[in-house]
Amino acid sequence: MVKLLVGLGNPGKKYEKTRHNVGFMVVDEFLKKLRVKDYSEECLSHVYKVRVSGKEVIVAKPQTYMNNSGLAVLNLLEEYDLRPEDMMVVYDDLDLPLGRIKLRLEGSSGGHHGVESIIREIKADNFIRLRVGIGRPKDKNKVVDYVLSPFSEEEEGLLYAVLSRSSECILRCLETSPESSMNFCNAPVVG
Repeated sequence: MVKLLVGLGNPGKKYEKTRHNVGFMVVDEFLKKLRVKDYSEECLSHVYKVRVSGKEVIVAKPQTYMNNSGLAVLNLLEEYDLRPEDMMVVYDDLDLPLGRIKLRLEGSSGGHHGVESIIREIKADNFIRLRVGIGRPKDKNKVVDYVLSPFSEEEEGLLYAVLSRSSECILRCLETSPESSMNFCNAPVVG
């Protein structure tokens, strides 16, 4: 059962609308649906507490910058006495095109530095992941510039559909289970 939802991103206005912050964007959309705005600053994160189907869920946006996300996640797991398998992490994925999300129950980091940091700090990889496709630049030498750039105007309609579907995926996982939500979450998003 998911008791901790973590969206990955970088703090600050400079990064707010960048591709690398799609994890924050998904969590923001989820919180908006639940009409939750108030948060506390703890465990190196902005922490929101929500109730879904009578269960309390901790929602966090680490403020450590992407490559140190594991520091915040370790703090959160320890503070709330949770196990890795109680957690879902939402993050951007270069290997999926915009318009695709993929729910996985565990696995490797796939080269994502935020997920690498989490695995390194908590010494486990058995947590649920919601990978949100952002596509990959044609020039592999421009990955850093690409992930730190905003979505284009042409992509915004599809991005909104992705955020909405991702938020609904999270809600279904919390109301039922990640296993029973796989088909819905992994179907292509139509913008």
